[in-house]
Amino acid sequence: MTQGAGQGPETERTATLRDFRVPAYVHETGSYGQSTHPGDIAPPHEHGYPEGYTPTERDLPVIHRGDTLDTAAVDPALVPAPQPDALPGPLYVVGDVHGYLDELMAALQEKGLIDAAGNWAAGTARLWFLGDFTDRGPDGIGVIDLVMRLSAEAAAAGGYCKALMGNHELLLLGAKRFGDTPVNSGAGTATFQAAWLLNGGQKTDMDRLQDHHLQWMARLDAMESVDGHLLVHSDTTAYLDYGDSIEAVNDTVRETITRNDADEVWDLFRKFTKRFSFRDQGGADAVRSLLDMYGGTRIVHGHSPIPYLLGEVGSEDGEDPAGPLVEGPHVYADGLAIAMDGGVTMAGKLLVQQLPLDI
Repeated sequence: MTQGAGQGPETERTATLRDFRVPAYVHETGSYGQSTHPGDIAPPHEHGYPEGYTPTERDLPVIHRGDTLDTAAVDPALVPAPQPDALPGPLYVVGDVHGYLDELMAALQEKGLIDAAGNWAAGTARLWFLGDFTDRGPDGIGVIDLVMRLSAEAAAAGGYCKALMGNHELLLLGAKRFGDTPVNSGAGTATFQAAWLLNGGQKTDMDRLQDHHLQWMARLDAMESVDGHLLVHSDTTAYLDYGDSIEAVNDTVRETITRNDADEVWDLFRKFTKRFSFRDQGGADAVRSLLDMYGGTRIVHGHSPIPYLLGEVGSEDGEDPAGPLVEGPHVYADGLAIAMDGGVTMAGKLLVQQLPLDI
């Protein structure tokens, strides 16, 4: 698919049935009325899915499992900062986790970032999570607790473990703060609670959600530049709507969340939900628009599962041999973009990758 004439890199594409090959249409945000913005409910039509479509629970099934490792949260503000003369360690990024704590622990251990007990073992290494810690999988709060604890342990060892804001962090914050309060979706009726449930929200996560989890999520940055890599969660140019510098974007997002206005947070969630801006014709130019504004030589993102970026998926149980086998990040858009969501929610792989990545 290509962008139509006159569409610039900021225009969100419409994904079609050929791209997705999913068994049934399910919606991103959870409005129950007529048609909508990218994410509200709208029936499929002959041209495909509505703009900004995100696969949801039926497409990416929730897998319920038994109890997982208990990881007590540690406030990173209480841990001393590393010594300023310490040389930076290797840089790693982690794709979308979506509550799959066991898979995350295994992937981090495989890379030598944690030991068998789940403790930080990488010294001065630098670790970035690209967002989406909860929903769909069995233990989103356990994932957040682990990331918070590793942040403290890494800082004490002279490295760091940091995280970006994903659209599911905004979704969980909104569901907790605003519940069934109607929001101005542009068309129809929408609520954060309905959107959260339709997108794999787990009752166990909501029951275990505490104030320190909410405060941690609300303070997350939206983007960062590290070693020439522009790190973001979503493969969208919507970040350009929030500022002309990394600092300005992060400040605007944080201030929007702090104002606690349901409509403003909904609009932020809606924009963070957009995807596929870097794919197909015009994708490289969309990436360049972000790199030119915020700096860097490559963009690294999560959000869109690699099988969807490749234009095909396997079966929901992961047994379809025709589906792509994801073994690592997907480099595309003339080599300017690196996708990190391996599709763990669809029997794919939870990716942890050291950067730079050779192509």
